[in-house]
Amino acid sequence: METRTNRYNDVVVFCVKLGDFILYNLLFYLLSRTTRTAIDPTVSTWALQLIISFSYLLVASRNSVILHMRKVYAHQIVMKVFRNTLYFAIVSGLAFSVLKYVEVDSYFYLTYICLCFLVVSAFRLIVSSLVKLYRRGGGNLRYVVLVGATTSNLELYHEMMDDSSTGYRVCGYFDFEPNAAYPDKCPYLGTPDQVIAYLKDHPQVQHLFCGLPSAYRDYIVSIINYCENHLVHFNSVPNLHNYLQNRVYLNMLGDVPYLSLRRDPLSLMSNKIVKRAFDIVFSLLFLCTLFPIILIVVFIMTKLTMPGPLFFRQKRNGLNDKEFYVIKFRSMKVNAEADTLQATKDDPRKTKWGNIMRKTNLDEMPQFINVLLGDMSIVGPRPHMLKHTEEYSKLINKYMVRHFVKPGITGWSQVTGFRGETKELKDMEGRIKGDIWYIEHWSFWLDLFIIYKTVANVFHGEKNAY
Repeated sequence: METRTNRYNDVVVFCVKLGDFILYNLLFYLLSRTTRTAIDPTVSTWALQLIISFSYLLVASRNSVILHMRKVYAHQIVMKVFRNTLYFAIVSGLAFSVLKYVEVDSYFYLTYICLCFLVVSAFRLIVSSLVKLYRRGGGNLRYVVLVGATTSNLELYHEMMDDSSTGYRVCGYFDFEPNAAYPDKCPYLGTPDQVIAYLKDHPQVQHLFCGLPSAYRDYIVSIINYCENHLVHFNSVPNLHNYLQNRVYLNMLGDVPYLSLRRDPLSLMSNKIVKRAFDIVFSLLFLCTLFPIILIVVFIMTKLTMPGPLFFRQKRNGLNDKEFYVIKFRSMKVNAEADTLQATKDDPRKTKWGNIMRKTNLDEMPQFINVLLGDMSIVGPRPHMLKHTEEYSKLINKYMVRHFVKPGITGWSQVTGFRGETKELKDMEGRIKGDIWYIEHWSFWLDLFIIYKTVANVFHGEKNAY
């Protein structure tokens, strides 16, 4: 049964890759028929198609298909296609550039890559819908039993059965006594010592999920031994809901497994390098081009509207709670409460010019110096005053998680409505949730999206920018 299931998945993956291969080649052929202005006229069509084919096969050599998985969403499929298309564009672009067959900076090549992304995305989404339809109709099913009526196993049941397109069918559960929390559609099959007898009588069962506590080691070991010798996949389900309500992630340190509370993409050295390299390049470009002009304008306007220094330096909490001085253009009159009192909408300390700077984010521009120095990143949780960190860390659960990454000039919370004054505790709680979400879901593309939203908000205006 499992062999047939694996064969089914292999067929789906092969068909999808074959479809991709045909589409990449067909789109290039059709587009090259309409215009060859960007193509060397002396190069044969076969040579061009060979490069397209080789580039795709190189990219597809890794398993780049996920739509056959039991639980997969449309956005995950589209993101996978986006990555594949990006890698394909790089490989084929390099080949065309070196051989001088195609001008890769032309509208022709850009149009071709965009069409590949759109058409292949549509193709894979259609195939994914067909796969789900097939499973809803009873095809490619996997039969499951649960051992231990834990909360985790109950949630696992709903994950499998609430969406019939996953292709799972839960036959029932075993435990030392029935559990009223389980639905009638999930029957009680008996006690754990009856599991092996049930599996012998029901050879169609392919997966067993065990949530028994480690105190029942003898039961667990005997079930594992039977499963291993009879082609039943044994899966251990830890019951963490007594003390954890959020997701956990399995990691390995050598041969020792352990669970962590969240994924931290920026703990990977490769991601750190990408983010730091982008910070350095972006901040250098800004500081060497636009910043001198902004500096002159701000200097003149500040000196005309209020006495005191041009810059404002304030201690903030950064990476691993390390203190540093954040640099801003001063938008308020010199005052004794600058390090303790947050700016409000009608704050009398602000000037009209200060209001304009805050509305347009001009006051934040010197923080690109902080980015270059390594104290901040362009995107990340906004750094808070020392007094706020001390107060809110006592009031808000998981507040300090935001200090696992460098603070940013802009961040996810700032572009999703949690910028500015925090009048109530729930406002800061919303900001912290957004910061933690960003840490767990970081990607280079997410940073670019946040930068885009920040720039767009400058032109659209923000009601909380004061």
